[in-house]
Amino acid sequence: MSANKKVKMPRPNIMWFWGLILAGIVGYWMFGEEQTRPVKSDWNKVEQLVIAGDVEKITVVNRDEARVAIKSNKIDSLRETDLRYKELPKTGYQLFFNIGSVDSFKSDLEEAEAQGGNRVVVAYENEKEWYDSWLVGLLPWVIMIAVWFLIMRGMSRGGGAQGGIMNVGKARAQEFDQQDPNRRVTFKDVAGLEEAKVEIMEIVDFLKNAAKYRELGAKIPKGALLVGPPGTGKTLLAKAVAGEANVPFLSISGSDFVEMFVGVGASRVRDLFEQAKKKAPCIVFIDEIDAIGRARGRNAGFSGNDERENTLNQLLTEMDGFQTNAGVIILAATNRADILDKALMRAGRFDRQIEVGLPEVHERKEIFEVHLRKLKLDESLDRDFLAKQTPGFSGADIANVCNEAALIAARHNKSCVGKEDFLAAIDRIIGGLERKNKVISPMEKKTIAYHEAGHATVSWMLEHANPLVKVTIIPRGKALGAAWYLPEERSITTREQMMDELASLLAGRIAEEKFFGHLSTGALNDLERVTKMCYAMVAYYGMSEEVGSMSYYDSTGQSDMAFTKPYSERTAQQIDDEVRALIAKAREMAERVIDEQREGLIELAELLLEREVVFTEDVERIFGKRPNSLPESSVESEN
Repeated sequence: MSANKKVKMPRPNIMWFWGLILAGIVGYWMFGEEQTRPVKSDWNKVEQLVIAGDVEKITVVNRDEARVAIKSNKIDSLRETDLRYKELPKTGYQLFFNIGSVDSFKSDLEEAEAQGGNRVVVAYENEKEWYDSWLVGLLPWVIMIAVWFLIMRGMSRGGGAQGGIMNVGKARAQEFDQQDPNRRVTFKDVAGLEEAKVEIMEIVDFLKNAAKYRELGAKIPKGALLVGPPGTGKTLLAKAVAGEANVPFLSISGSDFVEMFVGVGASRVRDLFEQAKKKAPCIVFIDEIDAIGRARGRNAGFSGNDERENTLNQLLTEMDGFQTNAGVIILAATNRADILDKALMRAGRFDRQIEVGLPEVHERKEIFEVHLRKLKLDESLDRDFLAKQTPGFSGADIANVCNEAALIAARHNKSCVGKEDFLAAIDRIIGGLERKNKVISPMEKKTIAYHEAGHATVSWMLEHANPLVKVTIIPRGKALGAAWYLPEERSITTREQMMDELASLLAGRIAEEKFFGHLSTGALNDLERVTKMCYAMVAYYGMSEEVGSMSYYDSTGQSDMAFTKPYSERTAQQIDDEVRALIAKAREMAERVIDEQREGLIELAELLLEREVVFTEDVERIFGKRPNSLPESSVESEN
């Protein structure tokens, strides 16, 4: 070994200290009192010493052991005459032996004393073992130290980023290592969201080629807010940004800043940005930022939370204060952007707001392609068909459909997942689980059949109503029957389209009245949707001539707890009157269709009673082609 090479010594720790103390205690106990320990002997030897007058005192301990103290002037001669006793201690007791019983010992001792003419002092003592006294003395201390150790260990693990009350002010951010190819997420892993990708790509390009932008004097964006409904892929998109830029990614939830201790939220915000600065360039993702970003001062008399506002103030300062956060980009996600504080939304903090909406039909096809990779599929499965059958589904919903379809196929012992399994999964997610064993009387079943036939008839005959896919009277979830439609994907909705929708919703109740002469509770959901839609048409969309082109909708969400309406009592009465007029007009439209198509409705209802499920081609056979119907490629059904 080279002389210059340093020998790597083990790193000392606290266990070394305790080990040395324990070794010292054991060594002292074994060797420290070696010269004071008596030597084992027997009564024959002691008897000789008693007769010779060499014994000064005998102590009987615990009525079992006798300890002999020899006169000091006789110890050396005993050492020299008997090699067994050359190690006799010069102080304390020199010999010890076991006695059979106290009475026999007394008798033997008296004989020896009488024979030698010498008297020996005898004492009797009770003595505990050394470890008994140690345990009695040390046990309370051991218990106290153990309890203290457990408490401190629990406190160190109980909370905070590294645990406990000692680190309660540390941020609980999770770091995702983008260097790991198994965990790295890129835009290839994010299906759909094309517009959001284009808008957020500038941030990625800035992190990759910062010099190009700095040469022109451009500054890196401070942050971007991802806004959209739940399950649309906001968190996945943020991970993809970090993966594309190949920079560290810190993820934390808005609720992680909330704690029972005062000042903890602001401390965690500071710690989060300190961590991010050390890793810069870095992306910090705050999920559900509305947990701490709610507008300050709202409803202070009812639900004010100074601690939450202090946390928000610290976040505002860190994002755009006197401190510099070069290379740190904040991404946040929320589905409630309307309630966020205005200071958080201004330029210089969240510089841009990116809408992450529900996927369109072609985007849903791409999402299906991603989630279908791991499934064993029927070769004839059409991805376009699945995308068209799931309007309004988010990416999370589509993932759930694929998983549910696989579960249904496995439940029926199929070798692959087919079209029927996906349709059953869609029905399961939208309507709930089938309840074929629910007890329904024949009259109730007939009422349900005519109710659903009313919906199907009116929606088929009205031009702007949603195309029908199938009708069923099999109970699902809370519904006793259902009519499945394929809504047209459109950006705006006209008044005519909404009126046709209202008429188709009221058709079930009207069919019950016309064919059975009574009303039932089965139309509750229909009436609820009709009422909400009519009030939205009048009070929000300005579709009423009486009320006028006015909207009382508050998109900011600032008046959730307002005690007064934003309009007068007279206007409120006008809104109520207009809603009733819209419902009456929609009812008139539905009644006209039902009267005109009475025979077809009866045939459809009887077919439902017979088969329980009726599809598009059955309705088309009864009523003919829909007026101005969509191309057949956009409406498909299952046989």
